[in-house]
Amino acid sequence: MQAQRDQAERHRFAETLDAEIKRWAAGKEGNLRALLSTLQYVLWPESGWQAVSLTDIIIGSSVKKVYRKATLCVHPDKVQQKGATIQQKYIAEKVFDLLKEAWNKFNSEELF
Repeated sequence: MQAQRDQAERHRFAETLDAEIKRWAAGKEGNLRALLSTLQYVLWPESGWQAVSLTDIIIGSSVKKVYRKATLCVHPDKVQQKGATIQQKYIAEKVFDLLKEAWNKFNSEELF
């Protein structure tokens, strides 16, 4: 019963949140540095994410370090453990997928 209520609430949020996430990711698809440097605009204040400037992630090893921090911050299992709301879980899931996709692209193009 609770799972059905959660699912219904998730669908209510989906439309609004999808638009917000798309606005954040627009033009940055696959650009890991751009996504990481603007992550604070899509995450909630209690997420634990500390803003990172583009100048901090110029070299590949820095990108890798910041990416790992970001994935820990938005990983669906971690967010669940922190007792996030359904809305926060939804955002984290979508952001996690976008970051993972950008990481794969980054990894295939960059040499560390």
